Amino acid sequence: VQLQASGGGLVQAGGSLRLSCSASGRTVSNNGMGWFRQAPGKEREFVTAISWNGGSILYTDSVKGRFTSSRDRAKNAIYLQMNSLKPEDTAVYYCAASRYALGSRDSRDYVTWGQGTQVTVSS
Repeated sequence: VQLQASGGGLVQAGGSLRLSCSASGRTVSNNGMGWFRQAPGKEREFVTAISWNGGSILYTDSVKGRFTSSRDRAKNAIYLQMNSLKPEDTAVYYCAASRYALGSRDSRDYVTWGQGTQVTVSS
C-alpha cells in the first residue's frame, strides 16, 4: 500500500486546514490509521489515531478540541481537520497505516508511512 498526504500549506494563526491521506495499492479499511508530525529539530510526535471503523479516536493533548480525525472507508482515505491553528502546530504531517485495527500512539505500530505534507502557521 502507498499513502499520499495532501492539504498542507501556509495559514495564519487561528486559521484552518484539512489534511487528506489517500491509500492506493490495497485497502486500508481494516487498519488503524494515524497522523504524526515532525517540527524542525524535533522528534516525530503523535497527533491522532483512528480505528478501522472510526469508532475509537485518540488525540494528543495539545490538539484536543482543535483537530478532528475522520475516515472514509469507501474512499480508502483519512482526514485531519485542523482548526484554531497555532504557530506551534507548524510541522511536516505524516499519515501512517497501523499493523493493527486500532490506532495507537506508538509509531512502531505503523508499517506504512506517507511522504508528509508541510503545515506552516504564521503568527
